[in-house]
Amino acid sequence: MARYRIFQNHNRCIGCFACIVHCKINKELGPGPKLCNIIPKEIKIEDGRVIQRFVFMTCFHCKDPECMKVCPTGAIQKREKDGIVFINSDLCTGCKECITACPWGIPQFNPETGKVVKCDYCKDRIDQGLLPACVSKCTTHALKWELIKKKPKKRQLN
Repeated sequence: MARYRIFQNHNRCIGCFACIVHCKINKELGPGPKLCNIIPKEIKIEDGRVIQRFVFMTCFHCKDPECMKVCPTGAIQKREKDGIVFINSDLCTGCKECITACPWGIPQFNPETGKVVKCDYCKDRIDQGLLPACVSKCTTHALKWELIKKKPKKRQLN
């Protein structure tokens, strides 16, 4: 199974929130829930310059997702072909068990629909050969969509 991730180059991110805005536009989300976030880090002085760094945060699409384990309706599912974890909104009852179970606090309750939402890497776009909205609209090209490469196992020589 191929697995993907969104990689962030911390040196390029300027905290403009374009990723969040375009995610919301793509998913037609109102002002409440965010499927990705930009977290500001502490301001530092490096080489006499004031530096502000930002961390892009979204779902990790875990190998063994806690959110999926606790979902009583089976609404949280994982695609076999690429490991993308997503919520089938037709099955979600909005019980919020997944929000509590996720160690990262990634799933968000959408008060407009009464259901939980989370990043699904824009699987509809991925299936069309496109990039996730956050990656394609990043103004500084700080976000990169990439295949997770497994590290080769070390062989012991006798």
